[in-house]
Amino acid sequence: MERRVVLALLALLAGCQAPQAVAPNRAPFVLVLGTAQDGGQPQIGCDCERCEAARADPKHRRLVTSLLLADPANAKRYLFDASPDLIAQVERARGHPATRIQPAGRAPLFDGIFLTHAHMGHYAGLLQLGREAYGATAQRLFVTARLAAFFESNAPWNQMLERGTFDIEVLTPGTPLELASGAAEDAESAHGAEDADDAGDADGNASLSSLTVTALLVPHRDEYSDTVGFLIRTPRAALFYLPDIDKWERWTTTRIEDVIQNVDYALVDGTFFDADELPGRAMDEIPHPFIAESLARFASLPANERNKIYFTHFNHSNPASTESSPEAATVRAAGFHLAREGMRFEL
Repeated sequence: MERRVVLALLALLAGCQAPQAVAPNRAPFVLVLGTAQDGGQPQIGCDCERCEAARADPKHRRLVTSLLLADPANAKRYLFDASPDLIAQVERARGHPATRIQPAGRAPLFDGIFLTHAHMGHYAGLLQLGREAYGATAQRLFVTARLAAFFESNAPWNQMLERGTFDIEVLTPGTPLELASGAAEDAESAHGAEDADDAGDADGNASLSSLTVTALLVPHRDEYSDTVGFLIRTPRAALFYLPDIDKWERWTTTRIEDVIQNVDYALVDGTFFDADELPGRAMDEIPHPFIAESLARFASLPANERNKIYFTHFNHSNPASTESSPEAATVRAAGFHLAREGMRFEL
């Protein structure tokens, strides 16, 4: 059943009609707020070359993986994963979208927060929204039923629910959740990834007639919740966000290549470069797809398909997280990308 739902969703993506146009700077966009594995870079207590470089120079630091989805036409924004670096990421999200005005008091900082799963780097930042810090009221959380049950059954989350910090909305994997709908407006919008500081008006057309988010179940270490990736779609473009998954071949409900084919951008698990970077660790206990494995698996894809792929969620041990490294050069030479903070994907 789940496989049929996923395949139907991919067929819907492939067959979407040509979009209408929208006003300049009114199209939805995704802003990358972080690209590191749960522990960030530098990681606590680590004195490796990459962590020491990150302590010495902020340009080498990486915040934990997170995305902002901004919807200027409706003056709304949504967070994907609430990382331990939420304080810094709220600041980086400031002013996005420019049309949004933050209500006074302790109103929610986001119109919704989508969580991929219950591992430290993806939900621990929610603690900053409790009464000891921001003191939010009715902050919407979009989660699977299993993650909702985890929050309802465990402290301090159940206490925060009782106090009204969060409102939980349960997602049905494979079913699109509509965030926006309505008539489109004339204009032009950028198509591609750009730095947020210098992204300007762009070429082509877009549509604001709809904005949807769909959760897709994926295999991962699901001790406390299941794990999902998120498909963000407008009639003009689609982005897939998948920071955590076990080996590609374990995803038996669909093929990652099918998802890539039907989106414009794919931000996928790049936690480790290869099996040699964590001596003494049993890598089968943390079975992420190595970037080296992904490069080999995707090597036969056409160049335009490889160009869609951006690796993210880099462990501090991953040499590709250093832009000047031979490993990073290998990724780029093969036609792929390494996600960086501030990248902006126009939808």
